[in-house]
Amino acid sequence: MSTQLTKQTILIVDDAPENIDLLNVILSQDYKIKVALNGEKAIEIASDAKDLPDLILLDVMLPGMDGYAICRHLKTDDLTRKIPIIFISALGTATDEKQGFDVGGVDYITKPVVAATVRARVKTHLALYDQNRALEEKVRERTEELLHTQDATIIGFSTLAEFRDQETGAHITRTKQYVFILAQYLTTHPRFQGYLNENTVELIHRSAPLHDIGKIAVPDRILLKPGPLTPEEFEIMKKHTWHGYNAIQRAEQALGNTQSSFLRIAKEIALTHHEKWNGKGYPRGLAGENIPISGRLMALADVYDALTSKRIYKDAASHQDALDIILAERGKHFDPDIVDAFAGLADIFKNIAQNITDDT
Repeated sequence: MSTQLTKQTILIVDDAPENIDLLNVILSQDYKIKVALNGEKAIEIASDAKDLPDLILLDVMLPGMDGYAICRHLKTDDLTRKIPIIFISALGTATDEKQGFDVGGVDYITKPVVAATVRARVKTHLALYDQNRALEEKVRERTEELLHTQDATIIGFSTLAEFRDQETGAHITRTKQYVFILAQYLTTHPRFQGYLNENTVELIHRSAPLHDIGKIAVPDRILLKPGPLTPEEFEIMKKHTWHGYNAIQRAEQALGNTQSSFLRIAKEIALTHHEKWNGKGYPRGLAGENIPISGRLMALADVYDALTSKRIYKDAASHQDALDIILAERGKHFDPDIVDAFAGLADIFKNIAQNITDDT
């Protein structure tokens, strides 16, 4: 008798009642058994998200959809693709077995079955499946832990910059949200869909708070000046983009990962969020498509927040005034398509600005 508190579930797919009865006798003492007589019913039962089978015993010769076709279907569905499938068939040639493995089966048992063999194979593959699920869960938990650590590090470092500036922690939160909704909106746009996938959008979202980290290196007399900067002071201020890029690059190198690290996008944003579509921005005077998409998104988010936020040296502009200013800079300061996306999301920007205030 199984020592498990809850029996694992096995789905038996066979159109012959005698075969089902035999397998039920062999396995029902240790496992919960479900039965399907054809492919359509097998797929329906296997796709029940509330009660997925732990393993499927699948005949090949079935009415309508054969076992190979059923297996192919199940392996293309994210919900069922990981469920182990053992073929049980009277077709016993090497070619039949190869086809079973080729479509995604984990094992192939030839009829007439031997009870001990069925029990042993089922037990083995269920154990492997349990191990894989346990490992995936550990990986998921570890990944979440790393993401939380990265987020905490990002917020910590970016807040250091905010403490020295006249901006607030709310600026970090707002611009992070602005960038996220812009990036999400553009995932289906022909110009951006090849780059803005789910993973990249999340990396941009999480990296955005580091856009002004380089301000830590700007002298207080310039960073905290209540009035306009002189040309010389502005040249020093502009260097915060390089300071941020270099600091993040050193951190990235220390991690030993310069390809997939979230810091790769963070340094792009830090360096390029003051570049302009017409090439008149800084620090490198990049223009058009030469500006990374992450920097183009951050540029608009940062300007909108700067316009609508109160500072010692200025009052906050209204949402409508900020909208008008940004629309006027379409194709000048900003990527035209990003401005169009912003226009479509203007009400959401307004709500974020109203709900995440400097006093929050």
